[in-house]
Amino acid sequence: MRYFILFLLSISFAQISHSQIYEIGVFAGGSNFIGDVGATNYISPNRPALGAIFKWNRSPRHSWRVSIIYADLVGEDKNSDDPRRIARDYSFDSNLLEISAGMEFTFWDFDLHTTGIKFTPYLFSGITSAYHDNFYFDQTGTIRSEDTSSWAFGIPMVLGVKTNITNHFVLGMEIGARYTFSDEIDGSVPDADFRENLSFGNTNSNDWYVFSGFTLTYTFGQRPCYCNF
Repeated sequence: MRYFILFLLSISFAQISHSQIYEIGVFAGGSNFIGDVGATNYISPNRPALGAIFKWNRSPRHSWRVSIIYADLVGEDKNSDDPRRIARDYSFDSNLLEISAGMEFTFWDFDLHTTGIKFTPYLFSGITSAYHDNFYFDQTGTIRSEDTSSWAFGIPMVLGVKTNITNHFVLGMEIGARYTFSDEIDGSVPDADFRENLSFGNTNSNDWYVFSGFTLTYTFGQRPCYCNF
């Protein structure tokens, strides 16, 4: 009975220790905006996006993930395929700071404790909050600052692939669209003090933005207890 209890405790502790694996690293890539100003290409990075990522690998199939990404968002009507936008010729260049948290699921087991090269596609989703400055376009099409900032909440939809390139480094490539619950990022729906006759575009369609790039993370933490027996 004593050996049976010790066996159960060792299995339980192994599973707990197995979950104590972390990753910390960087994201580097590009950003593009999809809204009422500029081109409507879904994947067309035209400005840099840089950030940091932290993961807590709860199992070989899923991880809790938090990231902070700073990006430059640009929308230029002249790059659109829509003749009406080209004739309007609006443009904006705005900075955005995004904080996201959620869960990453791998298609196949990605056990960082086993030897050999591993490869898997993955999905990530959760919630995002993006901090951005507010602005609007006046009657002449000139961009004007509202002298305020806002947080735009949204849902990330990320598809990627990753592989371990050494015992401690994991390289990933991903494309992530963010659907926001805001239509203010591109200045098409100003705040109430500026809204009269200045709103434009499809007010029933919120803003999107996309990050495309690479992740490089360093893994650390406890190995499973059964590795020590």
